[in-house]
Amino acid sequence: MSEQDRLIRGIRSAAKKRDKADAARREAINDLRLHCEAAREAGASITRIASEAGLSRQGVYDLLAERP
Repeated sequence: MSEQDRLIRGIRSAAKKRDKADAARREAINDLRLHCEAAREAGASITRIASEAGLSRQGVYDLLAERP
Protein backbone atom coordinates (compact mmCIF):
# COMPACT_ATOMS: atom_id res chain seq x y z
CA MET A 1 0.00 0.00 0.00
CA SER A 2 1.37 3.37 -0.97
CA GLU A 3 1.79 6.25 1.43
CA GLN A 4 -1.00 8.11 -0.35
CA ASP A 5 -3.39 5.15 0.03
CA ARG A 6 -2.52 4.88 3.73
CA LEU A 7 -3.24 8.56 4.22
CA ILE A 8 -6.54 8.30 2.33
CA ARG A 9 -7.56 5.41 4.59
CA GLY A 10 -6.75 7.60 7.57
CA ILE A 11 -8.94 10.38 6.17
CA ARG A 12 -11.82 7.96 5.63
CA SER A 13 -11.45 6.63 9.16
CA ALA A 14 -11.41 10.12 10.64
CA ALA A 15 -14.46 11.10 8.56
CA LYS A 16 -16.39 8.07 9.88
CA LYS A 17 -15.46 9.02 13.46
CA ARG A 18 -16.63 12.57 12.80
CA ASP A 19 -19.94 11.32 11.40
CA LYS A 20 -20.49 9.13 14.48
CA ALA A 21 -19.61 12.03 16.78
CA ASP A 22 -22.03 14.32 14.92
CA ALA A 23 -24.82 11.75 15.28
CA ALA A 24 -24.07 11.32 18.99
CA ARG A 25 -24.12 15.11 19.45
CA ARG A 26 -27.50 15.41 17.72
CA GLU A 27 -28.88 12.64 19.91
CA ALA A 28 -27.51 14.24 23.08
CA ILE A 29 -28.93 17.65 22.16
CA ASN A 30 -32.33 16.13 21.45
CA ASP A 31 -32.24 14.25 24.77
CA LEU A 32 -31.27 17.45 26.59
CA ARG A 33 -34.08 19.35 24.85
CA LEU A 34 -36.65 16.74 25.88
CA HIS A 35 -35.51 16.83 29.51
CA CYS A 36 -35.45 20.63 29.55
CA GLU A 37 -38.97 20.76 28.12
CA ALA A 38 -40.20 18.29 30.73
CA ALA A 39 -38.50 20.20 33.54
CA ARG A 40 -39.99 23.48 32.32
CA GLU A 41 -43.48 21.92 32.12
CA ALA A 42 -42.98 20.62 35.66
CA GLY A 43 -42.33 24.18 36.83
CA ALA A 44 -38.55 24.35 36.99
CA SER A 45 -37.16 27.82 36.39
CA ILE A 46 -35.07 28.58 33.33
CA THR A 47 -32.28 29.65 35.68
CA ARG A 48 -32.23 26.26 37.41
CA ILE A 49 -32.43 24.37 34.13
CA ALA A 50 -29.58 26.46 32.73
CA SER A 51 -27.46 25.83 35.80
CA GLU A 52 -28.01 22.07 35.70
CA ALA A 53 -27.47 21.88 31.93
CA GLY A 54 -24.33 24.03 31.93
CA LEU A 55 -25.98 26.54 29.62
CA SER A 56 -26.83 30.21 29.81
CA ARG A 57 -30.49 31.11 30.23
CA GLN A 58 -30.47 32.28 26.62
CA GLY A 59 -28.99 28.93 25.64
CA VAL A 60 -31.93 27.17 27.28
CA TYR A 61 -34.42 29.44 25.55
CA ASP A 62 -32.67 28.77 22.23
CA LEU A 63 -32.64 25.03 22.88
CA LEU A 64 -36.33 25.00 23.75
CA ALA A 65 -37.16 27.03 20.64
CA GLU A 66 -35.38 24.56 18.32
CA ARG A 67 -37.37 21.86 16.65
CA PRO A 68 -35.53 18.77 15.39
